[in-house]
Amino acid sequence: MTDIQSIKNRFGIIGNSPALNYALQVAVQVANTDLTVLIVGESGVGKEAFSHIIHTLSARKHNPFIAVNCGAIPEGTIDSELFGHEKGSFTGAVDSRKGYFETVNGGTIFLDEIGEMPLGTQARLLRVLESGEFIRVGSSKVQKTDVRVITATNKDLLQLVEHNKFREDLYYRLNTVPIRVPALRDRKEDIITLFRKFAVDFAERYRTTPIQLDEVAKNKLINYPWPGNVRELKNIAEQISVLATDRHVNGRELDRFLPIINNPNRLPILAHQNGGGQQHEFANEREILYKLFFDMKKDVTELKRLFVEVMQNPSLAHQNPSILNEIKELHQSQEHMQPVLVHQPVASQAQQPLIMHKEDIQEHEEVEESLNIMDKEKELIIKALKKHKGKRKDAASDLGISERTLYRKLKEYDIDE
Repeated sequence: MTDIQSIKNRFGIIGNSPALNYALQVAVQVANTDLTVLIVGESGVGKEAFSHIIHTLSARKHNPFIAVNCGAIPEGTIDSELFGHEKGSFTGAVDSRKGYFETVNGGTIFLDEIGEMPLGTQARLLRVLESGEFIRVGSSKVQKTDVRVITATNKDLLQLVEHNKFREDLYYRLNTVPIRVPALRDRKEDIITLFRKFAVDFAERYRTTPIQLDEVAKNKLINYPWPGNVRELKNIAEQISVLATDRHVNGRELDRFLPIINNPNRLPILAHQNGGGQQHEFANEREILYKLFFDMKKDVTELKRLFVEVMQNPSLAHQNPSILNEIKELHQSQEHMQPVLVHQPVASQAQQPLIMHKEDIQEHEEVEESLNIMDKEKELIIKALKKHKGKRKDAASDLGISERTLYRKLKEYDIDE
């Protein structure tokens, strides 16, 4: 068997964490077969490097290799890119064109972000995997190809299957051999080694002295969560190499370059996370709904209080005209807040909207019936019209609203002048 360390040296892979070594071991073992491989890992962990390792160590190493980012190709053209098309098959198809599965015949095709592939294209891919057959767009001729397929994703494909975003039969066909590439935060022992390598590389490129970190800076680097993984670490190393005024970087200086994570001053964001992040999304949505409901109750109570005050003492409207504007603003805010529908984040739109049950609310207050608000408004309008003997302009001015708004309210409440 090929030595793992020699593979690391050959492909520039740095680190010695058990999870990384195991992923490399699986890649080496499966390389000399024609099995379909699914590489799973967060964005920035280096999944494409594993596809190169598998192809280079396989019997197809002298044949073509191509990497295709499924998320970067528009849905309307991805079938043409992968399987080719015939002249005139669609607008702009001025010539026949071979697709990747035809041009890479005998080699390896790496389909990155496979979770972004449209369902129609998934059906075509499944046929290639099962029978080696494909049909160009706009053609009826079946063609054969011999291509090894390696795929990668940073999404939970089983979750996509549950929400009808990914074909279940294709998932199990692709997942013949899964390789899980660990996130950088799960291989903390490799972070400093990686940083040193990047610092030396950038020092050579920019002809400077390599950056050195003190112990505080090293600990901060190790404990930072690295949501962008190795790619983010490399970017940070380059920034420090270019912008740091001192080649010996301490913890305070490092803080200038590390993004702020979980800033309490930021507004809540329903950000999609891989794996277990879904529960946090639901929790955030529920908190927002609770706050929204209780804010609405507070506004309704205040609105009713103002109406009662005006009805009990009509002179308040003349002494303090702003009170009518306050009533109007509260009323409009209620109209804008209903109905409220909170959706899931973009990455999981197929999920059902969040439904709240009685048992979800531990403590709640009874909200009084608020339908009489409209009745009170109608009464005020009628009184104002009577007071000014049907003159809309004067009545509207007395109510603190425009004549146009008054006209709309007359229609809305079916008030006869």
